[in-house]
Amino acid sequence: MTNVVVFGGAHIDRRGRIASATTLGASNPGRWFEEAGGGGFNAARGMARLGLSVSMVAPRGGDAEGETVARAADAAGVIDRSFTFLDRRTPSYTAILEADGNLVVALADMELYTMFSPRRLRQRALRDLVAEAHLVLVDANLPAETLSGALRMAKDAGAATAAIAISPAKVERLRPAFPQLDLLFLNEAEAATIGGERSTTAEGWPAILRAAGIAGGVVTRGGRAAVAFAGDAVATVRPPDIDALGDVTGAGDALAAGFLTARMRGAALGECLRAGVGAAAVTVRSPLAVADDLSAERLEKELQLVPPPEILFSQPHHRSAEKDAP
Repeated sequence: MTNVVVFGGAHIDRRGRIASATTLGASNPGRWFEEAGGGGFNAARGMARLGLSVSMVAPRGGDAEGETVARAADAAGVIDRSFTFLDRRTPSYTAILEADGNLVVALADMELYTMFSPRRLRQRALRDLVAEAHLVLVDANLPAETLSGALRMAKDAGAATAAIAISPAKVERLRPAFPQLDLLFLNEAEAATIGGERSTTAEGWPAILRAAGIAGGVVTRGGRAAVAFAGDAVATVRPPDIDALGDVTGAGDALAAGFLTARMRGAALGECLRAGVGAAAVTVRSPLAVADDLSAERLEKELQLVPPPEILFSQPHHRSAEKDAP
């Protein structure tokens, strides 16, 4: 079985949605929702639900929120290798949303992640875990030095590497590790931060990101076509129309999970992106950041609605919308 190790965020996501027009400086009626979250943890649970053997390594506090994260890992089939600081709070992200889902304000209490120092990577248990991994995925919630150390350790062990950008500010933590990174998952705002410019088309992003030192990656563009690149190949896939939108939280993490699961099973670039787009579509139909019904069977059904990939190449005169690259 394919072994995956994830180093990253595993915390509590709280979302409060105001029921009507927002009145600042006053009490607003609305509803509150809380679940386990974190980019790496969402992707870890997605890959586990899709059939990979996934271990999660993250710091958490010795509180009720930490127990919630542990239960979420168990429910998804993730092997929980996290470490607990008994006298600390589990990290959390709290957002207040308008009735239409737009963000009003958010508070990220992520201080505990700074305590995941590179020294912890020297522990024998973690070194043995990475030595047996086929893929190591990180997210940019962790300190830059820890991210670089984890990816370097993965490369030394012969594992494939991938990362989730998390936010325009946090993706900068990954920049020193670009030489050890095979794939970076990011949205257009994060891509513009790294590339220093913004592409108006999906096909324009690979050249911008390659110039910034990224060997391969995936750029999501909301409801527009996503793009993936690796080597000379570039693939785009248009998301299916979603008639009943649940919540877009976790969609990018689900895309990473679907893409990487297909990648670990030997699929070509375009089909990997198609699997990622399909997993994201399953997720946005759900109110949860990791859909309860995400599975290999559910994804296969969703893929019937996802258009085939369009494959482009860096060299001129190579274009195919009919089939994937070999």
